[in-house]
Amino acid sequence: MELTFHGATFVVLGLTLLYIFNVLSKWNSRKLKNFPPGPRCLPLIGNLHCIDLKKPHLTYLKLSKTYGPVFSVQMGMKKMVVLAGYETVKDALVNHAEEFGERCLLPIFKKMDKGLGLVHSQGENWKVMRRFTITTLRDFGMGKSGIEEKINEEGGHLLRHFESLKGKPFECTMILNAAVANIIVAILLGQRMDYEDQTFTNLLSLVNENVRLLGAPSVSIYNVFPYFGFLPGSHQTILKNVKELCAFIKSKFVQHLNNLDVDDQRSFIDTFLVRQNEGTEVSKKYFHEENLLFLVRNLFSAGMETTSTTLRWGLLLMIKYPEIQEKVQKEISQVVGLAQPNWNHRGLLPYTNAVIHEIQRFADIVPLNVPHETTKDVTFKGYFIPKGTCIIPLLSSVLRDKTQFDYPDEFNPNNFLDAEGNFLKKDAFMPFSAGRRVCAGENLAKMELFIFFTSLLQKFTFCLPPGVAEVDLTLGIGFTNTPPMQMICAKPCF
Repeated sequence: MELTFHGATFVVLGLTLLYIFNVLSKWNSRKLKNFPPGPRCLPLIGNLHCIDLKKPHLTYLKLSKTYGPVFSVQMGMKKMVVLAGYETVKDALVNHAEEFGERCLLPIFKKMDKGLGLVHSQGENWKVMRRFTITTLRDFGMGKSGIEEKINEEGGHLLRHFESLKGKPFECTMILNAAVANIIVAILLGQRMDYEDQTFTNLLSLVNENVRLLGAPSVSIYNVFPYFGFLPGSHQTILKNVKELCAFIKSKFVQHLNNLDVDDQRSFIDTFLVRQNEGTEVSKKYFHEENLLFLVRNLFSAGMETTSTTLRWGLLLMIKYPEIQEKVQKEISQVVGLAQPNWNHRGLLPYTNAVIHEIQRFADIVPLNVPHETTKDVTFKGYFIPKGTCIIPLLSSVLRDKTQFDYPDEFNPNNFLDAEGNFLKKDAFMPFSAGRRVCAGENLAKMELFIFFTSLLQKFTFCLPPGVAEVDLTLGIGFTNTPPMQMICAKPCF
């Protein structure tokens, strides 16, 4: 018995050593000819030892200064290519859209969405879902007066909530989440939800937690070593939250299915279900329940988090720079007066428009973009990048490109103004990415930001509570760049 036990131990040890030698030999043989340069890798872990897993975009910005606008990093055994600077990112995503247009399915995203939905899908499924999403969003008013009415209506609810606080200190994360989320909820479900609705606030909390946890170092480690996924960690919490979100969406879609009227489609879900019942080859293959669940979850999460986070940054930056806040309010007062700000006012409010763009640029909400993947072998900027390589278009480097912005490292609306004070459009303004994978809700987000921001600044002056001296602009840990939660005051202007 003892000999058998020791014999088994030696067999396991031998197999383990053979596996390690095999891994190391593969690691040594993976040096591709003319592959983009990068820092020296260690066996098994690659460059994990030299990357700040809490804020990897800061590491990549530093590496770009050493290795240039196209360089590589290795996360464990997986080689990745980082693209830095406006010219390089634009060249890849726009001029080589086909070659760089696939989505890289990191293990956590693959587990979350199973390659379905919109954000983390690939190939024909992505094409069908994106085409359907953009068409349906337009049909429900995206970029038109119909959706502007919904934003104005929701803005009214938001303003009344702020008024009810009577200038007392409050933390704005959840209320801004709710206001922005209600726009996409109205499209997806055909109704808005009350700010106090416990189910609604729970859904918002789940999305917030997932966005925060997706940027956790432990999730980065999981993406490198997914075979350790059975162990407890943030990745397990993310998947649990996704399951809960999908359960809510499923219950809503069953309600819509029971009350479906083909001739009176009142929501995004109704339109999807009508397509599902067409009986065509495309409808059978792509318009199924799982695709609907992940598509609606993608739109709910993406349609809420980035825009509400941008508004949070906006209010904090107005507090940090009261002279800019005052100038915005003066322009709104002179041009709009007491009327309801609308989308057409943006051309008449050049300074306010510049401030909103500068908030988006400076906040740098999605610094790493969502990872792309090459669809074929490609020679780019003199380097060979094989098919299936994970690509990180570093949006941080675009939004702070010294060749494109006069004041790249500071908050300054003059980045979007000419010498006469007219709004100046910048091609390097890419907070929504670019090319084939540009954000499907870009036009909706722009309209939300403009109307919500101008409406808030028209009615309120934002400041810190008594006794608080400084605004904290420290970046939080997460998939997006979020500001820390802090108490602020909204004092009525009149």
